[in-house]
Amino acid sequence: VQLQAFGGGLVQAGGSLRLSCAASGRTFSTYGMGWFRQAPGKERELVAAINWSGGTKYYADSVKGRFAISRDNSKNTLYLTMNSLEPEDTAVYYCAANSRDGSGLYTTPRTYNYWGQGTEVTVSS
Repeated sequence: VQLQAFGGGLVQAGGSLRLSCAASGRTFSTYGMGWFRQAPGKERELVAAINWSGGTKYYADSVKGRFAISRDNSKNTLYLTMNSLEPEDTAVYYCAANSRDGSGLYTTPRTYNYWGQGTEVTVSS
């Protein structure tokens, strides 16, 4: 499967963005999905995860109440809606797929076996 993330950009603090991740192939609906981010000099961290149906979700504490992960299996697309953005949210954001267990929610990068190319989000103060 190929993943393509887009929707990043420059936004002022307090603003909003919606990231999208388009997936190729016919098995997207069986995959667990996640959004990760990596800021300069920092490790890649999970922002949010969603199971194959969209019925269960996980959020990092730093984004709870501000970000929302969702998916549209009919469009093979994963979304991350980001509100109340803060300068600390500045990073490259990656979408990732776990084809081995679509029902679970996984927080570590090594559990995802497909990655998108990343889209950059910059939040100015």
